[in-house]
Order: sequence, then structure tokens, then C-alpha cells
Amino acid sequence: MKVSKQQAQANRAHIVETASALFRERGYDGVGIADLMAAAGFTQGGFYKHFESKADLMAQASACGLAQSAARTAGASTEAFVNVYLSREHRDQRATGCTLAALCGDAARKEDEVRVAFAAGIEAQLGVLHAAKAEAQAQDPTASRAGTLALMAQVLGGLIMSRACPDDSALADEILAACRAAILGGEDRPQ
Repeated sequence: MKVSKQQAQANRAHIVETASALFRERGYDGVGIADLMAAAGFTQGGFYKHFESKADLMAQASACGLAQSAARTAGASTEAFVNVYLSREHRDQRATGCTLAALCGDAARKEDEVRVAFAAGIEAQLGVLHAAKAEAQAQDPTASRAGTLALMAQVLGGLIMSRACPDDSALADEILAACRAAILGGEDRPQ
């Protein structure tokens, strides 16, 4: 049965979104093409009708997840972003959480097309966070960008360290709380 061009595009988008969640949950190497296509509701044989390679899909799925992260962050104040990002809920929701926190380590070892998607996603997230910083308008652009990069590195590092601990460990929660307090200043508020 022939599939319309519109349906083929919808199928491809569904595969990309499914892959984005599965890759965040299991890592790039933890998801095979057969499992991925089954999760999306298709047969393995259809994969190469949509993608040149698994690396092609990894790049597209990463771009999808990174765009979703930037969209969720848009309009949030720095305080709101930090409190949501460094929360237990975000930590425990790998499949729907931040693509950077889930896959940066994996992406560093992958093909250029995957790393290019990550670089574009990092730039997009920087832009969203920079726009949310009220003081950014008054600061030197270079200093403001450096501050935003440092903020991203702190929240990513905190979330990654917390995820590396058992979910129910006191240390996992302590890491999140210490990072929130260091970034926002003062006493941490429970999340």
C-alpha cells in the first residue's frame, strides 16, 4: 500500500520524536533500530526509507529534543529555570528531560552530524537563557554570554551528578540542592 507524502512525513516525525525520548532514556548505544522502529509502531525494514543511517536519526532526534528543551525554557526567569532544571522531577524523567544532560557524553563520541546538532542546540539554549536574563541588556555581551555558559554548565553538571547516584539516595538530592543554592544564592528551597 502506497503511503502519501504527507503521511510519510508524519511517520518520519513520529519516529524522530520516539527516538528522541528513547535515546534520552537509554543512550544512543542502548537503542537498536529494531527496538526503535517497534516502539514507533513500524517495522525495521522501513527505517532506511526515512533515514540514511542511525547517525542521521541520532542527529535529527537530538535536534528535536534540543528544540523541545529550548521551547520549554523560553520566557522563564533564571530562577524559575534553575528551580525546574535542578529538581528531582526533572532528574527522574530522563526520557522527557533535557537532551544535553542525557546525551552530551554520548554525543562527544559520535559522528560530526550529531555534534553539529548539539552545537546548534547549545546555541539555541544559550539564546533563550540570555533573553531571559534581565541584566543581559546592561552587560558587556561577551561577559553576559560567558555567564550564561557558566550557568548552563552548572545546571548540567549538577543534574548529571545527581543522576549518577541512586534515585533514592540523600546525595542525589543534596547535589541538586547545593547547586540551586550556589546559583541562586542563599538558602535552598526544597523542590
